[in-house]
Amino acid sequence: QVQLVESGGGLVQPGGSLRLSCAASINIRSIYAMGWYRQAPGKQRELVSTITTDGSTNYPDSVKGRFTISRDNAKNTVYLQMNSLKPEDTAVYYCNARLKVLAVLVDYWGQGTQVTVSS
Repeated sequence: QVQLVESGGGLVQPGGSLRLSCAASINIRSIYAMGWYRQAPGKQRELVSTITTDGSTNYPDSVKGRFTISRDNAKNTVYLQMNSLKPEDTAVYYCNARLKVLAVLVDYWGQGTQVTVSS
């Protein structure tokens, strides 16, 4: 089992920045990929960013150039630096860990942290 604890959400004005953190209960070097997803009210959960064990990252066009995902293996923590925030970035942000268990991918989720972008 993997426990993920997110932190860093809050209220920020448009154009501002926030950094989310996700602390894992296991060595993240053993995790196939970690990432961030978000879900706004009335919408489906969507991908924000992922990072694999070799450091490869992925972003959708909606956040590319504004958000940066990174990992600190020594702290078993993944970060999401969010700059130039827009009101449409408002959502609950969830940390995800994807493990390979006997060739099967298994997802674990954090409890979520609210990000609100508003003036």
